[in-house]
Amino acid sequence: MTREDAQGLDLADPLARFRDAFDLPSGVIYLDGNSLGPPPLSAHERLERVSRREWGEGLVRSWNSAHWIEAPQRVGGKIARLIGAQANEVAVADATSVNLFKLAAGALSLRPGRTTILSETGNFPTDLYALQGLVALLGDRARLKTVAPEDLVAAIDADTAVVVLTHIHYKSARRWDLPALTAAAHAKGALMLWDLCHTAGAVAVDLNAAQADLAVGCGYKYLNGGPGAPAFLFVAECHQAAIVSPLWGWMGHAEPFAFEDGYRPASDIRGLITGTPPILGLAALEAGLDLQLEADPALVEAKGLALANLFIARVEAAAADPALGLAGPRDAAARGLHVSFTHPEGYAIVQAMMARGIVGDFRAPDIARFGFSPLFLSYAEVWDAARALADILAARAWDRPEFRVRAAVT
Repeated sequence: MTREDAQGLDLADPLARFRDAFDLPSGVIYLDGNSLGPPPLSAHERLERVSRREWGEGLVRSWNSAHWIEAPQRVGGKIARLIGAQANEVAVADATSVNLFKLAAGALSLRPGRTTILSETGNFPTDLYALQGLVALLGDRARLKTVAPEDLVAAIDADTAVVVLTHIHYKSARRWDLPALTAAAHAKGALMLWDLCHTAGAVAVDLNAAQADLAVGCGYKYLNGGPGAPAFLFVAECHQAAIVSPLWGWMGHAEPFAFEDGYRPASDIRGLITGTPPILGLAALEAGLDLQLEADPALVEAKGLALANLFIARVEAAAADPALGLAGPRDAAARGLHVSFTHPEGYAIVQAMMARGIVGDFRAPDIARFGFSPLFLSYAEVWDAARALADILAARAWDRPEFRVRAAVT
């Protein structure tokens, strides 16, 4: 494909109009929306209104007059439309790690007598850390078992309470077959808990059609909710009355403003909320969601995969470095919307790309990772980024001391 071909695809792109809705710096090709999405222009406007008018003028009255108190369910209902859930099955609260902890514990409460939490080796570290912490707290009432991905289905047994997997792997972008894995867990009487951090807003998914039980996800990647945006959790309606959260707080109470001494959990999705909603974070996330919901999810996924395929094809056609290797599936149907290449100098390569205004990220030990967010990226930009990576490799432009200095965030 020539650059002119890429420009032709841009002219015919039904999602091209969304580019102007984002506040992107001039001269930057941003291939890291899978880590932190850029701000929609509407987010700036929304935050200004919430800060100056609702908070500044309405003050505490805005919990009622501006409907702040309803935000976790209202915003959760919008996320539900992106993940194939009912509005009453999703709430926005806490961080992904906290929600994973809550739902994994809740899964154990739904499967009394079973003690095993099953996951894969190499899963996103914070997920494993949260599960390790839960097991350490519960002692002999729970254990964490991790196995290689190819051994996972066979490892589900009569003691498995819940299988915890990330739908799209954070390094390789490998995509689990969500319906098939959910069915495999159910066949053994286990529950299924999905991490949708690299899924929501990127890849079309239908939790209800797959009869999924539980899920979590973040708001700051493809949903463009801003750094540290609040996360979301999904609990299938059939489990809401029985699931027990390990974290009890006033917003999970059946009547928060009754101010009772004893905890009486709400019997719906509110029972999984703990503390006071972060209104500013929710406002920014809602702006990102409102924009995302204007796009057809099927078109979003199709374009994202096409951008990733273009990048892979152009890099492999132009790059002559034998040390460069594709990490993860080549088949687009088995992959999410980011692409990872292995290289011994992966970190320095990413820094050299950034020096040219092309932003990706690095994942230890040797992954140069690039994300393809369909709402703001063009085919021509991806063509240019692939050409730049090939040029950097050919000229060993990464081989400079300043590119090897590790920053705190990679």
